[in-house]
Amino acid sequence: PHQTGIGILTADDRPDGYPGTLNERCVTMAEILAAAGYGTYLSGKWHLTGALDEVADSWPTRRGFDHFFGTIAGAGSYYWPKTLTRDETPIGEDELAERWYYTDAIGQAAAGFIADHEADRPADPLFLYAAFTAPHWPLHAPEADVAAHGDRYRDGWDLLRARRIERLSEVGILDGSWTPSGRDPRVPPWSAVADKEWEARRMAVYAAQASRMDANIGRIVDALERSGRLRDTLFLFLSDNGGCAEGQPYGQVPDAGDLPAFLRPRTRDGRPVVRGNRSDILPGDDTTYASYGTAWANLSNTPFREYKHWVHEGGIATPLVVHWPAGGLEVGSVRDDPHQLPDVLATVLAATGTPYPSDFGGRERLTPTGLSMLPAWRGEPTPEHDLFWEHEGNAAVRRGRWKLVRKYPGAWELYDLATDRAELCDRAAENPATVARLSAVYERWELECGVIPRAAIVDSYARTGKAGAWPDVTRDWTLLAESDRPS
Repeated sequence: PHQTGIGILTADDRPDGYPGTLNERCVTMAEILAAAGYGTYLSGKWHLTGALDEVADSWPTRRGFDHFFGTIAGAGSYYWPKTLTRDETPIGEDELAERWYYTDAIGQAAAGFIADHEADRPADPLFLYAAFTAPHWPLHAPEADVAAHGDRYRDGWDLLRARRIERLSEVGILDGSWTPSGRDPRVPPWSAVADKEWEARRMAVYAAQASRMDANIGRIVDALERSGRLRDTLFLFLSDNGGCAEGQPYGQVPDAGDLPAFLRPRTRDGRPVVRGNRSDILPGDDTTYASYGTAWANLSNTPFREYKHWVHEGGIATPLVVHWPAGGLEVGSVRDDPHQLPDVLATVLAATGTPYPSDFGGRERLTPTGLSMLPAWRGEPTPEHDLFWEHEGNAAVRRGRWKLVRKYPGAWELYDLATDRAELCDRAAENPATVARLSAVYERWELECGVIPRAAIVDSYARTGKAGAWPDVTRDWTLLAESDRPS
C-alpha cells in the first residue's frame, strides 16, 4: 500500500506523509484486464482517492473500470451513504427507493452488470469487483434480519468463543497442536455484564449485516448461473482485515466540525444521527452510528488475539474462499499455505493467462511482488516467500514458520506459527539470531517500499498543526477500545 500512495488511509494535504490517493505507478487489476479485452465493473466501496467530491484520475472509472456503482468514501450509513455515485455522476436521494439499503444496492448493481455484459458483450470475459461495506460500522441492518439472529448471542462471548474453537477443530481448520488465545483481558466475563440484552443486540445487528451480504453474494452467483458463466468463473471472497475493536464516542454526528459538510451523516428525512456505544442507543436504524467493540471483535477473531489496525494474526489473518469449477480444484478442500493480498493479482493473471504489461501508456509502473496461489490450491508445495506488513507503525515479517511482529512503539516479538499461531509465547529472547535476521529483512523491505516512519508523520502534524487521522491514533489505543467506553 505504501507504494500505491495509500500508505495509511485516503486523505489529501498530508504534510511529510503519504499522498493518500492512488498514484499513477499503481496499475490496477481492472486496467490490466480491460486492456486484455475484459468488461470491467465495480459495485461497492472504492476508498482509494483523496478527491471525494470531484472526479479525479484516481476514481475507478479512470483506473480501468468500464462502469462503477458505489461510494468513493470509506464508511458511512447503509441507508443513505455519502459520495454515492454511478460512473462519475452523484446519485441523489430522490433516486433511491423508500426501503433502500446499501448492501442490497451493491448486490443488485453487481448482478445488473453481469446481465448487461451478457447482453452487450456475450463473447467477452468479465471482471467484477464487488466491494461490500458490510459488516463495517455503523451497525445498520433491517429489523427483520436482526430478529433472525435475536437469540443467538444471548449466551455471551465466553460460551460462543468456546463453541467456535470446538467447531473450528472439528472441521480441521484449527490445528490441535497449538493453544487458542483467551478472552481479551480488558473484556469482562459475560457473567459480569450488566446490559446483556443490549450487548447481544449489537452482535445480532453485526451478524445481520453479514447475512444480508451473504444473500447478495447469492444474487451475484444467480446472475452468473443465468449467464452460463459460473463454471468458468474464478470466484474469490475475503475480508480485508480481522475484527475491529474500535469504539464510537458519544455525540451527534452532524456536529462533527472536522467533517466537510458533504460527508456529515444525516437521515434521509433530516433527523440527527447519534453516535456512541451506550446502552441507551439501540443500534440498527439510521439514527444511530455505533460499532460492536472489543468483546465481540475478540469473538470474531477466534482463536487469535489483537484486531484490525495491528498486524498480529487477529488483525491480518482472514480466510480466503475460492470457487472455480473449471479450475481443477478439489471441492471442499482446506489449504493452509500463507499468502497475502499482492498474491491475488499474481493469481488472477496466472489463471487468465494475462501478462503484466511491459508498458502501460508510458506510465512508470510498480513491479508486482505477488506469488500465484494456483499451485497451493491444487495441492502443490508453495515456494517459501516472505510476507510483510506495516500499518501506522505496527510491523511484521513472516518467513516460513517464524513471524517477527511489533506493536508500535514496542519491541520486536517472535512467534513460531507452526506451534503457536495465536502468538502467545514470545520466542525473541531465546532466538536473537532469528530476530536479527528477520528484522534486517524487514528493514530492507521497508526501505524498498518507501515506508514512512510513524514518528516522522506524527512529528509533522505536531509541527504544522494540521488535522487528520494520525493525531487520533497517537493516543493510547485503549482510549478508543470498547472496554473504556463511557458509562
